[in-house]
Amino acid sequence: MEDLTHKTAVEDENYGSNMAETMLRLLPMALCVVALVIMLKDSQTNDFGSLSYSDLGTFRYLVHANGICAAYSLLSAIVAALPRPTTMPRAWTFFLLDQMLTYIILAAGAASTEVVYLAYKGDTSVTWSETCGSFGGFCRKATASVSITFIVSLCYVGISLLSAYRLFSKYDAPVEHYNNKRGIEIANY
Repeated sequence: MEDLTHKTAVEDENYGSNMAETMLRLLPMALCVVALVIMLKDSQTNDFGSLSYSDLGTFRYLVHANGICAAYSLLSAIVAALPRPTTMPRAWTFFLLDQMLTYIILAAGAASTEVVYLAYKGDTSVTWSETCGSFGGFCRKATASVSITFIVSLCYVGISLLSAYRLFSKYDAPVEHYNNKRGIEIANY
């Protein structure tokens, strides 16, 4: 009877942990979809011409990165919600994929930030003029999408830390060996 009570308590704890991880993995999915939709609808036409996100390769990369991250977040949330014990292959898979997606979305946000900066400020050394004076609506939407992408990056950093903890907590701490026969204390690093 005591083992059954202990087993139920452990299952309840794992369920709460799985539910929290599932929610943490769903949050960036929603944010990625919002950032993706904002960028997809980002276009403006006026007397100076037209400008769309698809005119800039960096913004196309941002859209693709947000789409990939949204899909991964959904799939990883489904897998995390399944009530199975975390095995070493599963822990390593989550760890590696979480790391990879963190860097992909961070790179997309960083590259897009540079383009938004150039759109606001221009670069006189290469004779690029600022475009946000003429295409303010476009710049505001791009800034919103990039800002949301950085929030997604922070979510992925948290998810990466969680998956790293889950993986590396499965390993035992290193055992100290003292091969010291003369009584001199030597620090182990």
